[in-house]
Amino acid sequence: MIGTWLIIGITVLTSMIAFPPGVPTIESLRNPAVLNNFVFSPYVTWRKKQWWRLFTAGLIHANWWHLLVNMFVLYFFGRIIELSFVYIWGFGKGEFLFLLFYILAIGAGNFPDLLKFKNNPAFLALGASGAVSAMVFAAILLDPWSKIFIFPIPIPIPAILFGVFYLLYEQYMARRGGDSVGHNAHFWGSIFGFVFPIILSPSLFVHFIVQLLNHG
Repeated sequence: MIGTWLIIGITVLTSMIAFPPGVPTIESLRNPAVLNNFVFSPYVTWRKKQWWRLFTAGLIHANWWHLLVNMFVLYFFGRIIELSFVYIWGFGKGEFLFLLFYILAIGAGNFPDLLKFKNNPAFLALGASGAVSAMVFAAILLDPWSKIFIFPIPIPIPAILFGVFYLLYEQYMARRGGDSVGHNAHFWGSIFGFVFPIILSPSLFVHFIVQLLNHG
């Protein structure tokens, strides 16, 4: 679908331009100013009112592995959600809502950290993980009993069970701290991904409940 490929294309290009020093890329593209102006710094965002950083952080990544994992998950789940949005709201409006969904999901994932770390100049974040998590949870809303494969687990996991464990894990890790992963962005991006389609069409929540109760 056009929207998913557009997001992937733009994100790959901007990430290659803004990769931190030491990350292999096409040197003629490298521009440190992009990293400096796009990275999410709650301290700078709050004090200088640079609100765009809430969203532009989703266009850059720390390294190739970070980028490839996010784009791999986005490729599979983004196409599902984009097709679903087009089916529900029609071509044109569905595509627009899909792109709006993705952009807002980046901001929704980062916003809690803006409030939490606005006085901490050392905190920096980047990556599209919050928006990618939103795509996964939108898919869970639409089909809670679909199967999700998680490497290296050799058997598929029901999407609804994956969602519950994922939220518990991200909340636990966010409170524990001690790593460089944006667990808050994952958690709140996931919540946004589940809630946003329901705001657009409340009947989707009824559909979700019916699927849960009628399973098997």
